[in-house]
Amino acid sequence: MTPESTLEVRRFAAEDFPTYRAWYADARLNRHLGPMDEEWLAHVLADTEGEQWTVRYGAALVAVIGLTPDPEHGAWVLTDWAVDPALRGQGWGRRAWAALLAQPALRERRCFRAYVAEDNPEALAFFEALGWRRLAAPSREDPFWALAWVQ
Repeated sequence: MTPESTLEVRRFAAEDFPTYRAWYADARLNRHLGPMDEEWLAHVLADTEGEQWTVRYGAALVAVIGLTPDPEHGAWVLTDWAVDPALRGQGWGRRAWAALLAQPALRERRCFRAYVAEDNPEALAFFEALGWRRLAAPSREDPFWALAWVQ
């Protein structure tokens, strides 16, 4: 059995938070997505528009992916995409994305956007390796790469 066939995807729950928060001891993750705190958790649990998804392999939390609708562009924006730092570089991000897209609630969604800080070349390379395309380069006013992915 491959890891892809045994991944569980579900909505983020309060019991996921201690493990997820511990990931932010990793300096690189914290620099790009942090800080992680109780305020974030309260927002995620109360949000009625955005979606926070967890990806598990067995009992282990391996990835967390956040989405929010962007009606202006007819897309869903990735608000965050984190993989357990201990698993970095092992393909879990790619597998998590495939598992998320396979969810019935997401099968009809065709367009996604992401914004990657110009000082995060690893994330930019990751998105491009998955087939995301660049829409706009960082500028003085907006220090993020704008990316799009269409199914």
